[in-house]
Amino acid sequence: MSEQTTARTTDDTPTGGLDRFFGLTARGTTPRTEGVAGLTTYLAMAYIVFVNPSFLAAAGMDEGAVFVATCLAAALGTMIMGLWANLPIAQAPGMGLNAFFAFTVVLGFGVPWETALAATFVSGLLFLILAVTGVRGSIIAAIPHPLKMAVGAGIGLFIAFIGLKNAGIVIADPTTIATEGAEGTVVALGDLGASTTLLAIAGILITCALLVRKVQGAIFFGIVATAVIGVVVGLLDLPGAIVATPPSLAPTFGAAFGAFGNLFTAEMLLVIATMLFVDFFDTAGTLIAVTNQAGLLEEDGSLPGGSRPLVSDAVATMGGAVLGTSTTTSYIESSAGVGAGGRTGLTSVVTSLLFVLTIFLSPLLSVVSAQVTAAALILVGVMMARGLQDIEWDRMEIAIPAFVTVVAMPLTYSIATGIALGLLLYPLLMVVKGRAKDVSPIMYGLAAAFLLFFIFLGE
Repeated sequence: MSEQTTARTTDDTPTGGLDRFFGLTARGTTPRTEGVAGLTTYLAMAYIVFVNPSFLAAAGMDEGAVFVATCLAAALGTMIMGLWANLPIAQAPGMGLNAFFAFTVVLGFGVPWETALAATFVSGLLFLILAVTGVRGSIIAAIPHPLKMAVGAGIGLFIAFIGLKNAGIVIADPTTIATEGAEGTVVALGDLGASTTLLAIAGILITCALLVRKVQGAIFFGIVATAVIGVVVGLLDLPGAIVATPPSLAPTFGAAFGAFGNLFTAEMLLVIATMLFVDFFDTAGTLIAVTNQAGLLEEDGSLPGGSRPLVSDAVATMGGAVLGTSTTTSYIESSAGVGAGGRTGLTSVVTSLLFVLTIFLSPLLSVVSAQVTAAALILVGVMMARGLQDIEWDRMEIAIPAFVTVVAMPLTYSIATGIALGLLLYPLLMVVKGRAKDVSPIMYGLAAAFLLFFIFLGE
């Protein structure tokens, strides 16, 4: 017993207010362990501070402002999760939802990015309402698990497709472009000998190797290695500095507030519903997975802290929208920190502080090109595709809507379209199967809403 006590003392034994606030002793952890876990989580998800600005810049937003907004939204959400929910779960603008924001809403629907931010804020507000009421359980139960997994996998394929496009590995088919009405394949293999494409391929191979070797923060270090190679071979310019005064947040801060009047259209209602749907199920899945890994899930399968984790996510989304970024959500990369021993909110506090410090690293944006981040998009897509294993492929009433959901997202370049088609087909096929009573009224309501959406699009 004395040897164990001595060991804990040398490992920074938790004492005083810190122990009482976070319950370090009760969860069998120490400040040192929590600090290492916080750093581990940060490294596992730090790639988002470079990827997110590049996505939203494509939508016309100021890249420097989005960089700061991304760091601050991550810091805000993660700090709330740590101090209020006392969980080792970090948050940041989510992959998939940023793609939906930029490529579907702004570039696809032609919606101003200010209006898209307003929609993000409202989706966060609705999430907050669901989080503090019993409605959330009914909605979660209404959507079949395979369809939830199909949505995640489809978003993964969509992100990977963007990564392949950014790398120059996949291009628009020149035959289709050259002659109107010509027979073509729409997309084709790019020039793999092009210098920028070779840089992207090198980054993909390096990141794959790091992931296979189970290196913590593999995607982040893959981005760093690719950028270094790009500078060394002269494809990228060396930044003038590493640390600098953060860019101004003025171009995006509060821009959502002037656009709420533009949300009262069928199109924007679909956008808000899609943001809410994806964030809700992504967050719920992540929270359950990470808390279960940490041994914190309640015996009945409910989340520790009741609604606090979900409320933390909702508040983070609203705060991020005010700052100027897409939906903020809980990150599955938090499992890396839990694997390093993180068990309390102190892990999240450490991660949050690291995101605050990151705002001073904006000069590095100049070397993080689309080719540098391509590997991150492709391999995040690989990770998200794991949900395909949970789809019952031998049940056609499940397999068909799930498959359509997955393939429609990259092929129509729209996450919303994929979700709409899948949730429209499912109740229809269940009725044909003779199992109409097994479908929740909520699903019928969603199907009717999406049918109206397609009728609206056809006008």
